[in-house]
This record gives sequence, structure tokens and C-alpha cells, in this order.
Amino acid sequence: MEQKLRIAIDMDEVLADTIEKFIEVYRRDHNTELLLQEMNGKEFHELLPDTLNHSWRDYVNAPGFFRDIPVIPHAVNVVKELCQKYDVYIVSAAMEFKHSLIDKYEWLAEHFPFIDWKHIIFCGYKIVNVDIMIDDRIRNFAGFGGRPILYSSPHNFYITEYERVNNWSEVAGILL
Repeated sequence: MEQKLRIAIDMDEVLADTIEKFIEVYRRDHNTELLLQEMNGKEFHELLPDTLNHSWRDYVNAPGFFRDIPVIPHAVNVVKELCQKYDVYIVSAAMEFKHSLIDKYEWLAEHFPFIDWKHIIFCGYKIVNVDIMIDDRIRNFAGFGGRPILYSSPHNFYITEYERVNNWSEVAGILL
């Protein structure tokens, strides 16, 4: 039997719309409107007023923050199809925020129940031996010997040296 190619898929800003969650939280808690089109080339916290700049860390370190993040459109269906053709792993640098581990695990169980727990990797550095990696952060491609695919996010808007996808329909177009 021929071995399937292995794919690592990131969670935040690839499967989970973390930016939308931040926009919602700052609108609700601080009456601050942050617009996606103003974020190009910037990290979310760079758009915050000085009085709120520290607050984003409080949110990501709070239990429950990562539990109810919206799913990126079409991610579920495309990942399900990818699982038919590839050996799919969800790889998240969840160790950075200790409360995110349970939140992310439960989020995956709810939205991606077809991903077996043995195919979920919570780590610090993403030193995984896979053939393809889909991620929004180029730091995760450092030392990676496979095919890196950059998933578009405002912070990586100006990065041009990687194969790029803007949505899950484009992922399907190149991998299915």
C-alpha cells in the first residue's frame, strides 16, 4: 500500500478565525473598532491604542478564549476531503498559552471530529516531519524541508517568497 503524503495544518488564522475573535472582543469590551483592512503587514496588537496594548495578552492567556473562535469558511469540508487523500495532522504552537490546550482540543473535537487525537500535535516549535505545511507564520517554515504553503493573514500581507493561499477553496484547488 502506498503511503500518503503528510500535511501539517496550523490552527490560529488558518482553521480558526482568531482575528475575528479579537475584533469582536475589543468591540464588546472596549468599544474599539478595529478594521481588517487596516491590519495589512501588522500584528493585531499593533493597532491597539497604547492604553490597551497590553490587554491582548490577558485575553489569550484566559481560559476559554480559544474555545469559541469562529471556523474559517470552508475549512471543515476541505480538511475532510484532504483526509481522504493525505495523512493530515493539526499542528498548533499551543504551548505558548497554557490554557489554550484544552480549549483548542475541545474546539477541534467540536468542529473537526474526524481528526483523530493521534493526529493533533500541540507544541512550541513546529519541528514536524511532514511533506506539506499550511501555516500563516513563516517562522514555522524555518528548517522545514517540505512544501511550505503560506495561508494569508493580515500580518503576512507583504511576504512574497512563499506559495500562498488566500482561502480554503484555493487550498482545495492546489491539493485536491
